[in-house]
Amino acid sequence: MRIKFFIALFVFLFSISNLFAQYTPFYQWTLLPNEQMDEIIGEPSGETALNHAIEMVGYQRNRPASEYGNATFREGKYVLDKLNEYGINGANIERFEGGETWDGIKGELWEVSPNRKKLVDYDDIALSLAQGSKPVNITAELIWVEEGKEKDFEGLDVEGKIVVTSASVGRVHRTAIAKGAVGVVAFGSSRELKVPLAIPASGIRGDDATFGFYLTAREGYKLRDRLIRGETITVHAVVESQTLKYDLQVPTCVIPGTNPNAGEIILSAHIYEGYTKQGANDNVSGSAVILEVARSLNQLFEDGRLERPKRGIRFVWVPEYSGTIPWVKAHKDITEQTLCNINLDMVGLHLKSNNSFFSLMRTTYGNPHYINDVMENYFVYMGETNREILANRSSAKIANQIIAPSGTDDAFYYQIEQHYGSSDHEVFNHWSTHVPGVMLITWPDLYYHTSQDIPDKLDATQLKRAAVIAAAGAYTIASADDAMAISIANTSFTYASKRMGIELARSFDELQKTNAENFEATCKKVKSYLEMSTKNEIATLFSILELAPESEKLQNHLNLLVESTEQVLKTNSSLINSQIELVASKLGEKIPSDKLSELEKNASEIIPSPADILKESGYGIERTIRELPKETIEKYPYKSVASTTELCALVNGKNSALDMKKMLDTQYKRESDLQSIINYLELLKLKGLVTF
Repeated sequence: MRIKFFIALFVFLFSISNLFAQYTPFYQWTLLPNEQMDEIIGEPSGETALNHAIEMVGYQRNRPASEYGNATFREGKYVLDKLNEYGINGANIERFEGGETWDGIKGELWEVSPNRKKLVDYDDIALSLAQGSKPVNITAELIWVEEGKEKDFEGLDVEGKIVVTSASVGRVHRTAIAKGAVGVVAFGSSRELKVPLAIPASGIRGDDATFGFYLTAREGYKLRDRLIRGETITVHAVVESQTLKYDLQVPTCVIPGTNPNAGEIILSAHIYEGYTKQGANDNVSGSAVILEVARSLNQLFEDGRLERPKRGIRFVWVPEYSGTIPWVKAHKDITEQTLCNINLDMVGLHLKSNNSFFSLMRTTYGNPHYINDVMENYFVYMGETNREILANRSSAKIANQIIAPSGTDDAFYYQIEQHYGSSDHEVFNHWSTHVPGVMLITWPDLYYHTSQDIPDKLDATQLKRAAVIAAAGAYTIASADDAMAISIANTSFTYASKRMGIELARSFDELQKTNAENFEATCKKVKSYLEMSTKNEIATLFSILELAPESEKLQNHLNLLVESTEQVLKTNSSLINSQIELVASKLGEKIPSDKLSELEKNASEIIPSPADILKESGYGIERTIRELPKETIEKYPYKSVASTTELCALVNGKNSALDMKKMLDTQYKRESDLQSIINYLELLKLKGLVTF
């Protein structure tokens, strides 16, 4: 048994050993040839992107009322003017029905006793006035309520007073007002030890909402200490605000390809995150970068330095989620011809000073696609060519340094990570659209959603590198012929081998740590990891067919790569079976049978397909199951599903309910309950969104 195990292990390690070593230090490569990469690296300007960010949100401000209604928001007008300046034809601002939003006009908090001192002013720091604050002109005493929890109010008379808390405005406001307080002053921040002068974005809601002010942690603690010492402090609060109507504005343009029927690639970035909060990194940085990508690619095509691709490259600057949803729904004709989405959200931060990484967030198993591997290729290239490599010290220390003239010359810190939503690529990935979307993001970011998210935190070099990666990825796909498709397939296969190896290592570790009680369940899980990760890799390979659907050469090559991927699975499965034998012997347990339980058998026969209505329904349609009768929802509980969004994305007429459980368990930390999955699918069926 041991000999069999080590033979299988040797075969596996021999087949992919090079993938787990360091990248060959003296040889870095990209999918695009060197002469094309030189143009794509040379044209984008980090300084220009930084200037865009400064022009759009040089500081956080009270947005004037003149920008609301049927007018044009400042950032959108700037983008449109630049697109026209660059000669990009067809640039315009699309408008969709919006709603009403809070607009601050004035907000001042003065201490009037025992001292005369201004504590905070909306004109100084826009985020110091909580969004949703109602007009008020009041003089009242301050009272300290600690974290503002229910127990913190015990024994306190807050009637007619303004409470001061070390928590957030939103968390304390409702409780305080219910107890008779007239307003809240807060200074709580999860990042106060690292950025003590940053005020977090905040808001209050409800018909009973009054007002809330935010202080910096530095000033807040001073006020707290005075109150704890027993000082009686009286303040005068003045707030002026209003509610204004707005429409959803989406600046957009397309650089057409040579073949109108060949499809498009969409680059997106949210230019507005609400209308009272503006952030330089979140996300004017992404908006500035795709604006520079649009300029650069258009210039390269116009100059003839790059051949115009056959597929179009479209750019959209959207209000986060709220603008992406109606834009996608209004352009089903475009999204049906869209190959993929590259979404840039918070991409310009100076990485080194924030202990941050530039991360590529991949698609899920519900949207398997080669876009992941195309983008990873350029991330890896940027990382390997922009750091000193010890093995190269006798020759070029840094292979191909890519920096902005006024930017840093830091190494490129990057990560390839599992899918994460919470941005506009989720609308493209949604099961009603199924445009595979990845996100580029700098994380962590100490300043996002705070008053200090301003352009001084950005790095021109990072902005340039983000533009190069986005432009190279988009152009690779837009220009791909059957030869490039084969190169992408080879890249996907090599990266897949590495990912499958990681799943094998994870499986070994979970088996090593299991006990007799969990042994059978662990064996099932680890086999699922191997099976489902392989299934995803094969689906990724087949997605490449869209680049050259008529190419017999590509089809034959993909068949060979799929066969090789299946062979890797066979080898990995042999290794895991050997490990299961070893663990069974150690635990004194029998090797579990692969026989399905009755529930698993039933689940394997449930194969849902999306109903026709889904394509016309749009983002979030699955939430309408809440409209079903209460007794129906209670009959089919589904709380134990790790991600209902991903579960919906896995509905394709091929995956069974059992497959879906395995795929969810492979991707998420929290295990999904099989019966909960079946129940959720039943509710979708009752709502008419899927058929079995």
